Amino acid sequence: MKWLAMTAALCAAGISGTSYAQSSVTLYGIIDDSIQYTHNTGGASNQIKLQSGQMSISQWGVRGTEDLGDGLSALFNLQNGFNVNNGNMNSGLLFGRKAYVGLAGHFGTVTIGRQQDTLQDFVLAVQGDAFLEYFTAPGDIDNADGSVRTSNAVKWTSPSWRGLQAAAMYGFGGVAGSVASGQSYNAAVNYSHGPLTLAAGYAHIDNGNPTVSMRGTSSVDSIFLSPVNDAYATASAINIARAGATYALGPVTLGGYYSYSEYLPDGHSTFQDAERFNNGSVFAAWQATPVWLFETGYNILKSHGDSSATYQQVTLAVDYTLSRRTDLYGTASYGHASGSNGLGPAQAVISDAFVDGGKTTQELVIAGIRHRF
Repeated sequence: MKWLAMTAALCAAGISGTSYAQSSVTLYGIIDDSIQYTHNTGGASNQIKLQSGQMSISQWGVRGTEDLGDGLSALFNLQNGFNVNNGNMNSGLLFGRKAYVGLAGHFGTVTIGRQQDTLQDFVLAVQGDAFLEYFTAPGDIDNADGSVRTSNAVKWTSPSWRGLQAAAMYGFGGVAGSVASGQSYNAAVNYSHGPLTLAAGYAHIDNGNPTVSMRGTSSVDSIFLSPVNDAYATASAINIARAGATYALGPVTLGGYYSYSEYLPDGHSTFQDAERFNNGSVFAAWQATPVWLFETGYNILKSHGDSSATYQQVTLAVDYTLSRRTDLYGTASYGHASGSNGLGPAQAVISDAFVDGGKTTQELVIAGIRHRF
């Protein structure tokens, strides 16, 4: 009996040790804070403040994997966004940035929960904000900077096929009596070969059917974050297409992206004609030394349909690496707007830099520090 008990204890210890070796849980995060100066914002001429999450959203999270054998593994990711200056949670959600669980295997990866869309997974890689910040559309009207997340979502991401990857996601609206109300779906592809990377994607967002729920009830967070598209918050649906490319020439990477966004009305909308946005962005990033990164870029956004406006923006950015985990950064941006935004004169807005629109011009200067753990 003693021999049997000893053998059972050794087997249990071996099983426990194997399980531990094949599983992992990691605590991770980013703390990003900066001093920000804005000229023309919120109806005032000047503003100086501390701003959390300028280069990267301040965040912490827990992620893990478990090896299930035969090439199959379980995974999860819980990620919270927060304001480092006051401790508040972004959007008031405990895990507002990510909260999903899934399986990965030879078929690819399937995850369910709250997630970023597939365009963020693949198209972001060819945009200027894949390096530093503020090289995307004013007000992030095309979600190129990932301002919104999708809840109640199922996502499939393929394995890599000789540099080609694809992904698709569906967000359930969850409205009784109407499958389409509040639903969303998107798909994207990315192809890399040597110094060239190409990517494209499409997203559809239903903004809620007022006859069965409420306008603005959707699996996707509200994308109406600035005066650029505020006039179209009653849109019945939003369609977004983005495509871009990068090419690396030694330490210099050249790239850009184009997006087409349309905000569609119905009988419950406060506007009658569809509003359409065409956005183009080009950039150059130079890794001058192992610790110095410089980037410059230009963005132009034109709207037409219900109203017409033109937004132009130029940005210079620099990053200095102090260590593998800590860096210092600075950006300077200038924006100009003309025409009408649907509610009145168009207001200049620098990308999604946590600033309100003001007059027809806006200047933004930021100096910050970022630490990863």
